[in-house]
Amino acid sequence: MNEDFHDIARRTLHHYDRVARRFFFGTIDHDVSQNIDALLDAIEAPAPCTILDFGCGPGRDLRTFAELGHHAIGLDGSARFVAMARDYSHCEVWHQNFLELRLPRETFDGIYANASLFHVPRALLPKVLGELHAALKPGGVLFSSNPRGNNEEGWNGPRWGSFHDYPAWESHLVAAGFRALHHYYRPEGLPREQQPWLASVWRKT
Repeated sequence: MNEDFHDIARRTLHHYDRVARRFFFGTIDHDVSQNIDALLDAIEAPAPCTILDFGCGPGRDLRTFAELGHHAIGLDGSARFVAMARDYSHCEVWHQNFLELRLPRETFDGIYANASLFHVPRALLPKVLGELHAALKPGGVLFSSNPRGNNEEGWNGPRWGSFHDYPAWESHLVAAGFRALHHYYRPEGLPREQQPWLASVWRKT
């Protein structure tokens, strides 16, 4: 990983470490049940499933997966988030930078990447998606939700973001060995211009 990518990761993670407590209280009540259901409904393996919450933050959704009876493991690059997620979810949580992953092969029935993959620079997306693909069991499912855009990337305040439209996002996932199952925009029930989130579900081929 070159120095520019190291700087992107360092500055973005520093931001999350700095605002971790405020982030927790600002997002703890967000209803993402549609996203959780989208992942679980697509998994064909019998429950309980082994789920990786990729970019688990302070552990809100990680706790939900565990309370539903699944074997849930969290992963985040922010040291503050990792500590908070362990305390809040009582799950195993790995401290790993998205850009320097160390994932076991063919371990997970599902990977849940809610508001996390958009922090990966476009040039590194094939590498990261390839590592997620390898970590899934055959036929496993990847869920992603990202703020959508027109395929621009760069600094958004103190955080790096890559903002894809659906055709571009699909091309990245298909190139990494995934088959599209379905996609949708959030929040539900609003006009498209008021739906900033692109959610999508993919099966490992």
